[in-house]
Amino acid sequence: MAFLDKHEILERNATLLMVGALAVVTIGGIVEIAPLFYLENTIEKVEGMRPYSPLELAGRNIYIREGCYNCHSQMIRPFRDEVERYGHYSLAAESMFDHPFQWGSKRTGPDLARVGGRYSNEWHVDHLVEPRSVVPESIMPSYSFLKETTLSVPDVQADLAANVAVGVPYSQDMLDNAEADLRAQADPDADTSGIEERYPKAKLGDFDGDPTRLTEMDALVAYLQMLGTLVDFSTYDDASGYR
Repeated sequence: MAFLDKHEILERNATLLMVGALAVVTIGGIVEIAPLFYLENTIEKVEGMRPYSPLELAGRNIYIREGCYNCHSQMIRPFRDEVERYGHYSLAAESMFDHPFQWGSKRTGPDLARVGGRYSNEWHVDHLVEPRSVVPESIMPSYSFLKETTLSVPDVQADLAANVAVGVPYSQDMLDNAEADLRAQADPDADTSGIEERYPKAKLGDFDGDPTRLTEMDALVAYLQMLGTLVDFSTYDDASGYR
């Protein structure tokens, strides 16, 4: 009871309560923030992560341009309902090359963090051209114009170089072959040995159904098809216990 009596003094004195709360928040802040000044990187590296290929990066730029992040998040939180619906919860390392990241918080549509490989290229094209043809209840607008719009990236190498400036580890070899890699990834007849070496697990071949043209649809589908496919979660120790 003696302790409760003393606590009552704190509760009845607004100034003393404010000072006490400030002291607690200050101590907690120091404990949380101070260690960060001694760490070079707070993101634990995960095997398999790599920078986006030039075509994937172009598709990501289109994804951002069209505001897809307004309805789709790319972050699976470590809760049972999310893990069971979308797959393994998101790791910080999966967004380490994202500028800006696409975590989001609004899900008018499903989370896309693990959408890569779940559907065929044809499904994605149909969905983007006429969403209700594959998801009858969808309220997503049509993006059919992407299939008719030739992909234009004025300076692919400069695009990669801009990412290098903010810490994305594109090598000189990647920069030198940026233009060729952009076109080879969506060309079924191209020699893809170089791009496979530079960008492991990159999806290859025609994406939009028309191998004679390189369109914005090719780029966006290439981006969607790699999301969540770089990390091998079958060998990852799932601390959450969710499978």
